[in-house]
Amino acid sequence: MNYELDFLDAIQKYCRSDFLDMFMPKFTLTASGGVIWIVICLFMISNKKYRKAGILAMIGMVLGLIIGNGILKNIVMRTRPYEFRNITLLIKKPWDYSFPSGHTLASFISAFIISFYHRKLSFLVYPLAIAIAFSRMYLYVHFPSDILASIVLAFLICLFVVKKVSPWYDKYYPRIIKKKNKQ
Repeated sequence: MNYELDFLDAIQKYCRSDFLDMFMPKFTLTASGGVIWIVICLFMISNKKYRKAGILAMIGMVLGLIIGNGILKNIVMRTRPYEFRNITLLIKKPWDYSFPSGHTLASFISAFIISFYHRKLSFLVYPLAIAIAFSRMYLYVHFPSDILASIVLAFLICLFVVKKVSPWYDKYYPRIIKKKNKQ
């Protein structure tokens, strides 16, 4: 854990600035509860070309919420890094545990699924996901291993959604639309 705290200290030493101190709390807030990704998915769902990716990303985020925040955080119960240092937080103290990072999990689930179905959007979604993950370390509320584990878990959830949920979507979604159009 010491090397992780050293890494977070290095971010504080070499990356801190007045601008980022003002920007990062607002930026990370947009990702709280997956809000920015939910908005992106809703825009995608409203467009037939992007609908499948939007719906599957939403399903992936729900799975991430259940597995990450609902199960893993309460099993691992990892203390947040600011508890080990005398640091002034730029945001309100999170009420839950550190592992895994819910912000990072939702971000990378969305980015993986969206880019799987629409590679051209990768240049938008990955930088956003990376920036959100970095903001959590900048704000000293997650260890680097929380972030890395969240990315791995996001990839596994993406694989599940693509391999198991997507075929279900392909089978049943057209039937739902046909029934709606007949009414």
